[in-house]
Amino acid sequence: MKKILLSIGIASLTIFSIQAQETKTDNAAIVNPNAAVITFETDVIDYGTIEQAADGIREFKFKNTGKEPLIISNATGSCGCTVPTWSKEPILPGNTGVISVKYDTKRLGAINKSVTVTSNATEATKVLRIKGNIIAPKTSPVKEGATGPVEN
Repeated sequence: MKKILLSIGIASLTIFSIQAQETKTDNAAIVNPNAAVITFETDVIDYGTIEQAADGIREFKFKNTGKEPLIISNATGSCGCTVPTWSKEPILPGNTGVISVKYDTKRLGAINKSVTVTSNATEATKVLRIKGNIIAPKTSPVKEGATGPVEN
């Protein structure tokens, strides 16, 4: 019984001493007033309803509205069916750029995917979205046995 009480006492002291320690962490991030700022025309592209195997390439247009060059270090799709590409060159202040996204339109059904962009901008990580719906291609009906005009 003494061992149990002693163990509880030591555990209690440990917990109280850990809680009593003062930590000096400042959650406020240091913001560079001259940093690059990435400003997208839109952060959602709607493909609408398109047919299977249609052109799946769309572009997210943006501008560097900051005071330093913008460097996009990475852009990743939420799955292998969404592939982004972008310029590896710095985007100077006031200049524009695009992130091109290719979606695999061989897949039928709803599109709801994301592209995560990582850069040196004030908003270091930005999530862009694509949405839409892919339907089977329309085919014209063909009558069975039809071989051409019928003569009387």
